[in-house]
Amino acid sequence: MKKAIFIDRDGTLLREPADEQIDALDKVEFVPGAISGLRALTDLGYEFVMASNQDGLGTPAFPEETFWPAQNLLLRTLEGEGIHFDDILIDPSFPEEGSPNRKPRTGMFGKYLDGSYDLAACWVIGDRETDRQLAANLGARALLVGEMDWAEIARTIRSSERSTVVARKTAETDIRIRVDLDGNGPSGVDTGLKFFDHMLSQLIHHGGIALEISCKGDLEVDEHHTIEDVGIALGEALRLALGDKRGIGRYGFALPMDESRAIVLLDFGGRSELVWDAEFTREYVGDVPTEMFRHFFKSLSDAMRANLYIQARGENNHHLAEGIFKAFARSLKQAVRRDVFSYDLPSSKGLL
Repeated sequence: MKKAIFIDRDGTLLREPADEQIDALDKVEFVPGAISGLRALTDLGYEFVMASNQDGLGTPAFPEETFWPAQNLLLRTLEGEGIHFDDILIDPSFPEEGSPNRKPRTGMFGKYLDGSYDLAACWVIGDRETDRQLAANLGARALLVGEMDWAEIARTIRSSERSTVVARKTAETDIRIRVDLDGNGPSGVDTGLKFFDHMLSQLIHHGGIALEISCKGDLEVDEHHTIEDVGIALGEALRLALGDKRGIGRYGFALPMDESRAIVLLDFGGRSELVWDAEFTREYVGDVPTEMFRHFFKSLSDAMRANLYIQARGENNHHLAEGIFKAFARSLKQAVRRDVFSYDLPSSKGLL
């Protein structure tokens, strides 16, 4: 489904003068950070839609040449920075207060209400409470200039693209996982297996992500279904949170832990493969069967569609397991880290 960012004009993109009408060239003054903030959002797959109750810059008619000079200056300036508006909505009945088109009413948004847009994934950026109410009426999310600056707005929207919630319920397990790759939000792990919780918590502490995992599994049978299904759901959550993978490091890490060492090589290349080179000498570490560590990472690599090479050596089985999870966490942190100055896809194929 399509998604859009609906952006108010006066007070959001342009400073609003005392008479609340930007009807001359010398009144065109951008809100600080608006251009760079919009530029940071151009590669996320959103349509940009300008929506205003006032026609102070020109008429609501297309094509562009019918607009007054101030409107043309606004649009040309943004186009010069690579920012293109896919649509411009201006209340055709302005200044009638009772118009069904007047924000926060949704009359002029009709084409976006036809079911082809994922409105829950859309945003309204404005500067007034009516913009927040418009978002509520559309079923979208709202961000207000004044409460946030444009850099914070861009960061909030970009971060939302790197978070997801996965719920997976079978006859054997009931799992909910929330992942935010940029570390926003609360974290906590509860799978019913204390040592498994301890290992998964390493992803929070050493991976730099926010992670909530809850699992109710058939532990009265054994630990297999819980560990396997958490691996599947976590892999899916990581894959979805990565989105189109633009700008990520893609690869990742080795670390020592006391007498142990662990090497984890990770590639979010879209193909799944696990190479496992680690041997445990105990049947259990805590309440987790050691044979399940390999199975967990196999389920994880398959679901997140990544190559994993895991090699570990050590004498203490606790250290061995923890070293693997810590090395994976560090590898994950390196691989999902995004270069904010470049949103290129890290692949010569053009697809990951």
